[in-house]
Amino acid sequence: MDLLLTVFHPDMIWPWPKTPRSHDLMEWVLEWGRYDTERWGRSWRELFETHELVRNERQIRKIEVSKEGDGAFAVVDIDTVWRDPEGVEARWKGRVCKVYSKVGGAWKMTMHTGVLEYP
Repeated sequence: MDLLLTVFHPDMIWPWPKTPRSHDLMEWVLEWGRYDTERWGRSWRELFETHELVRNERQIRKIEVSKEGDGAFAVVDIDTVWRDPEGVEARWKGRVCKVYSKVGGAWKMTMHTGVLEYP
């Protein structure tokens, strides 16, 4: 969990589609706002403490690095399932885009899209 929080750039933004079919950007929302270690950490910890991670499959589809070597993005297909204490499962399945910037020799995530399904 703590390692996850080190990946985010201080200016990280994570927009989410309202549904996996919300390809129109006009429908997207910001759940958490700009990255804040304490606030985001609290939310991630709560998820990990209250839910069982049933499945967490990742398949990298594309990685592209700028010719300058200081920016990159990765397209990843994910299939993640969380189960709450009552046995209700939540599934994150689809494609995401993770955007990175090289800062002081380290790659930091500056943006991440929510999960979208593509036909």
